[in-house]
Amino acid sequence: MSENIKDPQQWLLQFDLETTIVTVGRWNTTRWSLVNLHLPKDKKTLSESAYSLPLMLFKDERTDYRFNLSSRDPHLFFIFEVEEDESLKPLQVTASQTGAASFMDGDYLVLSVPMPLPIQAWMEAYIGRHGELLETRKKKRKGAGRASGN
Repeated sequence: MSENIKDPQQWLLQFDLETTIVTVGRWNTTRWSLVNLHLPKDKKTLSESAYSLPLMLFKDERTDYRFNLSSRDPHLFFIFEVEEDESLKPLQVTASQTGAASFMDGDYLVLSVPMPLPIQAWMEAYIGRHGELLETRKKKRKGAGRASGN
C-alpha cells in the first residue's frame, strides 16, 4: 500500500474480530464478528486495531459497486482464510458482492458489515471520476444460432 491511508483508489480500514460461542442443537460452534470498524483519514488518526486491510477499488468492478450502492443497505465484505487452529487470517476487503461470492465457494469465511456513509460517498466519487461501467453484449457472428441446413 502507498504511504497514504486514503487516496482515490484505496482506503485503509482497521477493525477487530470478536468470537462468540453459539450452541446449535447439541453442538457448540464459534461465530466470528467484525467489530470496531475504523476509517482513518491520515496517519494521525490510525487506531490500535488488531487488523488492517486496504479497500481497493478497480475500474472493472464499477458495475458491482453501483449494484451494492443502489441496494437498500450497502455492505463491505471481508474475506478471511480459516487457519488449522481455527484462527482467521485476513485476506482482503471488497465492495463487490461478486468478488466476495467467489470466495464463499472455497474454504474461506466472508463477513459482511454495513458500509459506512463516508465509504459510500468515496465510492460514488470514484464512479463519478471513471464513469459507469456499462455491460455490453457482444455481437453475434453472422449465422450464429441457426440450425445447419436452413
